[in-house]
Amino acid sequence: MIDDLIDGCLSATSGDGFTVALDPGFQGLPETAHGGSVLGVIDRIARVDGPREVLGVCRRRVPLGRPLALEVRATGGGVALVLHDERGPLVDGHVGPADAPGPEPVAPAGAGLALPVSYTCFACGIKNEVGLHATLAFDERSVWGEYEPRDQFRRGDGTVSPVVLTTLLDETAFWLGALATGESGMTTEIRVRLHREASFGQRLVVSGARARVAPCEDDPRYWRAETAVHDEHGALVASGRITFVAVRGAAKRLVTGMLAMNPPEVVRRVFPAYA
Repeated sequence: MIDDLIDGCLSATSGDGFTVALDPGFQGLPETAHGGSVLGVIDRIARVDGPREVLGVCRRRVPLGRPLALEVRATGGGVALVLHDERGPLVDGHVGPADAPGPEPVAPAGAGLALPVSYTCFACGIKNEVGLHATLAFDERSVWGEYEPRDQFRRGDGTVSPVVLTTLLDETAFWLGALATGESGMTTEIRVRLHREASFGQRLVVSGARARVAPCEDDPRYWRAETAVHDEHGALVASGRITFVAVRGAAKRLVTGMLAMNPPEVVRRVFPAYA
């Protein structure tokens, strides 16, 4: 089960600290942990019940399989966490009670066009044994996908592990940013609100409106996107406000790998300058 895999990445140290070595199955970009998986680990460690906000501010890329230090401390409104290596902070996190309305689901304009998949990504990797195997599509209005979690994402109480929700939200935001800029890059801030538990066995629908993707006022390299997960009855399960930094030229390496497993036209739709 995925929660057992997360727990297996952790070992306690003295005080309120942990050592974390993220399983290679949590990959996003090559040799880097998926932002959604990092947020899922933060939420798992914090153990805050009920509707809550999970925040991750990403300072640098999080490596896989390397022991990293994680400091945890209680705050007046929840739990603060800092993941770091010998050079300093990698991710500043916080989990605390919160609830607020999220964006409404975005209805697709038509059948949509498929977005690329990979072999190893935790979200879309078709050969990643521990991953979601999620597929997304897009049209002129939105990025969206329908997803029914596999057995390994079922918790003992019959709900879906929150790492599924954080990963779907982050993955959708990545593609919203890529479509807006034609570039790859990385998530720099993930702010997710988990509004309710998702019941296992239900289809989940993740979506994000392309019209709501916009560059940040103080630095146009950074883009913000809003994403949401609803259950099959239309109830809001989780929502995200995610910041993505576009890195010029970063898609070149990514596209090389994608062309090995996707038709060229699928890759070219998103990264026309590199495919």
